[in-house]
Amino acid sequence: MIVDCHTHLHCPKRGNLAEEHQAVCSRLDGCLVLAGISGERGLLNSELSEYTAQNRKARGFAVINPIEDDISHKAVKKATVEQGLCGVVLYCAEENFHPAHTRAMRLYEEAEGLGLVVFFNNCPPYSAAAILDYAQPWLIDEIARTFPQLKIIVGRMGLPFYLQTEALLSKHENVYADLSLHPQRVWQIYNLVLSAYEAGIMDKLLFGSGYPYAEPDDCIETLLGFNRMLANTHLPQVPREKLRSVVERDSLTLLGIK
Repeated sequence: MIVDCHTHLHCPKRGNLAEEHQAVCSRLDGCLVLAGISGERGLLNSELSEYTAQNRKARGFAVINPIEDDISHKAVKKATVEQGLCGVVLYCAEENFHPAHTRAMRLYEEAEGLGLVVFFNNCPPYSAAAILDYAQPWLIDEIARTFPQLKIIVGRMGLPFYLQTEALLSKHENVYADLSLHPQRVWQIYNLVLSAYEAGIMDKLLFGSGYPYAEPDDCIETLLGFNRMLANTHLPQVPREKLRSVVERDSLTLLGIK
């Protein structure tokens, strides 16, 4: 079972990549697709709903801005469940709101009741206007404490604040993180994976590619070849079975996604 837990349909430079995304999904057992913020949110969610309805391997996450959008039970259900989407993705840093804002907390309450997964995509690349204060993973601690049944994913290990993410994963059963790797960034990969292993949280990591910024096949090869990257350096290594467990994790079942 290989599930890519971090993919997108759009690329700022290449536009809609539905056809290419379909080809990528064909090589996987499943994938999570996050709506973006480059457009009107209602249209982006509708487009994602149409795509996931045609791609049986894809599970969609609707983008919602709790500060600006209607977050009533009826509105949240209409934006997600009624469109066949299984979760909500938030861009707190880019859309300039605190993850634990009062209105955001109301959204999480609705999400928990509807059985939705909440994905915090507050990772690079950032625009000049993004507020990095709102990207720090420790801010999610209040949310995880308040809604212990709510499944939460921290995008890309919360980079660049991945040590905060490790503390969250160690503390909360309902918090996970996707390990999206850039194959060219060898030293970053080494520090991310080794630190997670030493923190004892490898079982809380979900495989992700960040597509279209990286290809799932390349990310899988990089992760499984982790110990070969610095083989002649005598630096600490990570057991291969731990690396394989991230790639082969049945993330859909773990997150309660049908």
